[in-house]
Amino acid sequence: MNINVKDKVAIVTGASKGIGASMAQQLAASGAKVIVSSRKQESVDEVVAAIKSKGFEATAIACHVGEEQARQHLINETVRIYGRVDILINNAAINPVHAGIARADEALFDKVMDVNVKSCLILSNLCFPIMKEQGSGSIIHIASVEGMRPSLGLGVYSISKAALIMLAKSQAKEWSKYGIRVNAICPGLIKTKFSQALWENDAMLKQYENHLPARRIAEPDELAGLALFLASDASSFCTGGVYTADGGHMIAG
Repeated sequence: MNINVKDKVAIVTGASKGIGASMAQQLAASGAKVIVSSRKQESVDEVVAAIKSKGFEATAIACHVGEEQARQHLINETVRIYGRVDILINNAAINPVHAGIARADEALFDKVMDVNVKSCLILSNLCFPIMKEQGSGSIIHIASVEGMRPSLGLGVYSISKAALIMLAKSQAKEWSKYGIRVNAICPGLIKTKFSQALWENDAMLKQYENHLPARRIAEPDELAGLALFLASDASSFCTGGVYTADGGHMIAG
């Protein structure tokens, strides 16, 4: 079966840069009608302009995934414009502090969980009746290897990503009977602005690369192919799966 998403409607959150932008661009290049979403309108406008300049279809809709009205607006506008939702990629995430769990106060914990987990649950729930009526849909949560193997200083972020992995499994167990597949992608260290503090530190980067079997970190485009596969009918029997793209991080000593 060919990997294609021609004429499918895809929403990608956190798509103004990095992994999200790469996934949006790959989906559009493969024939999808892509909703490019992130907090700032001007940022998503730039990504959409780049996609359209190559002759592909995309629409920019700003959305702060931590805000209820913004989430509802994103789904309502997508349905108003395209009449359906076939693919939801929950990519937006935050990690506002690099510190031990003992330094995480209630406000920090709530903020991380609201954006990294709660928003994914609510956006999925908003798409659920649409996809159920269609009898098909693919939801992809962008989790992290941190949700499977935590690093020092990333405790709350790791907790949120572990919860996101379980959300994918729970949704898959409940929703697959309706033709809605749910999977999680767990990236390792990717060269994005989100992880800039790690890869800009030469000593830290060298130590991390030496730890990896692949001996390097990834570029954002290297995640796009896996997302495209899980979004397409080529992965029609894949649901409840957790897929790593980590250069061998999870098998390293």
